[in-house]
Amino acid sequence: MNLGILRLFKLFFTLLLLQNLYANNQSFDFDFIKKGKEDNNTLLIIGGIQGDEPGGFMAASLISTHYKIKKGSVWVVPNLNFYSIIERNRGPFGDMNRKFASISSNDPDYNSIQRIKDYISSDEVKLVLNLHDGSGFYREKHIDRLHSPLRWGQSAIIDQSTINTPYYGNLKEIAQKVCNSVNQNLISSSHHYKVKNTQTRLGDKEMEKTLTYFSINNKKAAFANEASKSLPLHERTYYHLLAIEKYMEIMGIEFERHFPLKPLAVKNVIDNDIYISFYDEKIQLPLSEIRSILRYFPVKKDGTLEFNPSSPLLTVIKKDEGYAIHYGNRKLALLRPDYFEHENVDKKINIDIDGKEFSVPLGSMINVNKNFKIKPIKDLRVNVIGFVHKNSNEAGVTVSKRNLLKRFSIDKSGKIFRVEFYKENKFAGMVLVNFDKTETRISYNKNKSSTNSL
Repeated sequence: MNLGILRLFKLFFTLLLLQNLYANNQSFDFDFIKKGKEDNNTLLIIGGIQGDEPGGFMAASLISTHYKIKKGSVWVVPNLNFYSIIERNRGPFGDMNRKFASISSNDPDYNSIQRIKDYISSDEVKLVLNLHDGSGFYREKHIDRLHSPLRWGQSAIIDQSTINTPYYGNLKEIAQKVCNSVNQNLISSSHHYKVKNTQTRLGDKEMEKTLTYFSINNKKAAFANEASKSLPLHERTYYHLLAIEKYMEIMGIEFERHFPLKPLAVKNVIDNDIYISFYDEKIQLPLSEIRSILRYFPVKKDGTLEFNPSSPLLTVIKKDEGYAIHYGNRKLALLRPDYFEHENVDKKINIDIDGKEFSVPLGSMINVNKNFKIKPIKDLRVNVIGFVHKNSNEAGVTVSKRNLLKRFSIDKSGKIFRVEFYKENKFAGMVLVNFDKTETRISYNKNKSSTNSL
């Protein structure tokens, strides 16, 4: 079988898969997030144009969720090619970053390309920053296989030195300032940044097709930031954030970051500060240590699953075996459904935690040191998942960690357990109890992103 036929087969099966996902009401449209006070000096940050470059889309996502813009305007597209991200693929329908010169209306990427072109061309936007992870380490002279002019990692990319625009047209000078700033905060001296000028107008036919070249042809200052694929994810993300912050400083954009910009702090935010809630926040799942499979997950009888992610890189995909939670390139968990009618119940749950009484809403997570007891609630039945008891209603029963079967915890460490509430045979909501051996604490759902539905 020749290469052309193989490519046709690959495209055919990819289209079939995409058709099946859309048949299950799964959308892979990218998110467009406005931050700050909109003005005519807007920075547009784009991540995820190629789905196998997680440092870029993770950094863009953190800007959208963990930064507050105090002065100025920032627009963020953290997941431009979301399907590519889910598939951990450079581009299931070809490289999206080679479709800005021309694209067929039949191309599956057509709508995304046209939409992002509109945002780039907006009058408000004055600088465009496209985030990538590149191979090796760019160096002006050949050193070895990973350090040479052919590599892209650890560089600020420009298509030419200047453009004729009144806003940030001195591309080379700006890129050098960014490199200088990043180089003051290196994890290792071997990671230093360089400016790479592709000089696209001199005949680089591939670069003529890119997002940044489209941008400068529309009189927008445009840069690509490349972190090295030789580095772990959190270090790539760290370098992207350093660069983004310098671009914001150059534009006079002021911000507040919700974590220290240190490599391990970035890793902690990426790995641990992720949540998803379901059904108007009646269920909250912390995802940092979630088990790969959660069985008997209460899903509406008609199969619809409404979810609210803490990150634009989180989504849920309906599959034959259940509902898969994805976070960027990673599949975190599979929810195996147990189908119920759902009942809207607006009641607080009275609970005794380590001898103290609290009243909490459904969807809460509570930290427990020794034990807890759900007080009886009129018309509601309590089911503590993993607790073996002779009664079907487990209200009024004191439960400690030793009474619970570890395999029923939602986390790999065996600390977090589900307490479910039912009105007759209808699911009403859930509370999580976390035996983390610390002080009693109650957490409420912190997800603020828009609700999605399958």
